[in-house]
Amino acid sequence: MFDARLAPLPDSPHVFRTSWPVRAGDVDRNTSLRRDGVARYLQDAGFDHLDHVEARGEHPIWVVRRTVIDIIEPITFPDTVTVERWCSGISSRWCTMRVRLSTPTGGLIETEGFWINLSPTSGMPTRITDGFEKMLGSTAETQRLRWRSWITETPLERDTRAAFPIRAVDIDLLGHVNNSIYLQAVEEVLHHRPELQSVPTRTAIEYLAPIPPDAEVELAIRQDEKAFITWFTVNGKTSAQAKVAPLD
Repeated sequence: MFDARLAPLPDSPHVFRTSWPVRAGDVDRNTSLRRDGVARYLQDAGFDHLDHVEARGEHPIWVVRRTVIDIIEPITFPDTVTVERWCSGISSRWCTMRVRLSTPTGGLIETEGFWINLSPTSGMPTRITDGFEKMLGSTAETQRLRWRSWITETPLERDTRAAFPIRAVDIDLLGHVNNSIYLQAVEEVLHHRPELQSVPTRTAIEYLAPIPPDAEVELAIRQDEKAFITWFTVNGKTSAQAKVAPLD
């Protein structure tokens, strides 16, 4: 499933569009937008989309289970990014949202997030309202969306280990590590793989269990000639996992 096709941009009035400048704090030393910056863009676009369709009041809390980031042509500073967001798959309690990021100079990043709608009272997955589900479903290729992991490998004793300290600024409104922070660890591994920074790549990261503020997180890292996988473990259990590989 790691190499699954992402849904194409539909011709639909239910594609949300916005734009903003690329910020210096979101780019690397080569002025390219980092993956953790992409994750923040996806969060901001999600809330802007909810506000645009007046759906935030009934759907205030969403958590991401998986994010896929295909960097086809790097987005660089300074430039302006156009954001196009639409639903590619839907079920009664969750959906996949496609986001295309592009710039006038040719930058292009395609993404997809698996988002779960949570109840603000119980904190459990809850139904999307009929009206919002109908609107999202108008662009969805899949109408009975189910979760299936794209990363099936598991950590082994021989994998490289490294500590991943949690800082106070890493904790979000829900009281656990924000999803963008995990991608900072991915960027750290990528820093030592320059060959993966010069070609189109796919990054998939799956969030399996929230990491609380006081957790001691250890990374398990497995590398081969073409790709690498990073597992975020707490007390020996995997809380998240990420894989980066060249796009075919």
